[in-house]
Amino acid sequence: MSQSNFSRPGAIDLSGLRKPAGAAPGAPGAPGGQGGGGAAGSYVLNVSEPTFQSDVIERSLQVPVVVEFWSQRSQGSVALGPVLARLSTEYAGKFLLARIDIDANPQLAQAVGVQTVPLVIAVLRGQVVPLFQGALGEPEARQYLDQLLTVAVANGITGRAEPVGPADPDADSAEEPPPNPRYEKAENAVAAGDLDGAIAAYEELLKETPADAEAKSGLARVQLVKRTQDVPADVRTRAADNPADVEAQMLVADVDLMGGHVDDAFARLISTVQATSGDERNTVRLHLLELFEVVGADDDRVIKARRRLMSALF
Repeated sequence: MSQSNFSRPGAIDLSGLRKPAGAAPGAPGAPGGQGGGGAAGSYVLNVSEPTFQSDVIERSLQVPVVVEFWSQRSQGSVALGPVLARLSTEYAGKFLLARIDIDANPQLAQAVGVQTVPLVIAVLRGQVVPLFQGALGEPEARQYLDQLLTVAVANGITGRAEPVGPADPDADSAEEPPPNPRYEKAENAVAAGDLDGAIAAYEELLKETPADAEAKSGLARVQLVKRTQDVPADVRTRAADNPADVEAQMLVADVDLMGGHVDDAFARLISTVQATSGDERNTVRLHLLELFEVVGADDDRVIKARRRLMSALF
């Protein structure tokens, strides 16, 4: 995902970026759902060519819109549809899911360049952000959605959508757990755009409880957003021209991570670890560990990168 064309105005609600605790049970049915906006789930829209502007482009000014191109003829679509619908319920308005049947809307599919389905993209402020192609399981799809939300809030897209229709009557209801008051001070600071205040609040929590994984992740996310707010235009050139420029390498890795290029960010820093020594190597190592906190310790890419880091160090 690329964020190079986005600005970063407004407050940033990083509290919405924490990985959800678990999926709500009760998936909607096949990808087509029922007719009309939102009938397949509270945050699901069935979009057609006449409604694309209002349902996708205009809504994307306030909230991320995840667009699923599907076909009933595709087994992958049949498998993926319920996964995305279930996640749209779980995330409770942090994104809207727009489903487009390519058989009924061939011109939309052609405009996007859809070669095969299922294909999933996102739209932020009217701009396309590629996500993934093919049928993914729920954990993998959630990883892409978490990355999307990271990019969205870093660019000031912090709205939460209202339900666009009734929930599936056959789906079991599951209430989202109330927010933990322990993190209220940090989350309020982030929501107000006070990144320094949020950093101080998370650091205070970690002094009290150094092993608090929630605070570690929150701190790492806020610090990442702060570092990437004013990136020098020549930073990639600096990094390419001077592989030993540790500051440039770390900043490019930050930008890559914010853009969803997780593997690229990790590979860059592991290569920098291999090319440095002493204090510089330790600085890069600690920076990489911080990015691991942003992505999540249980992410497959983090697990693989940890192994590569160990090999680079020893």
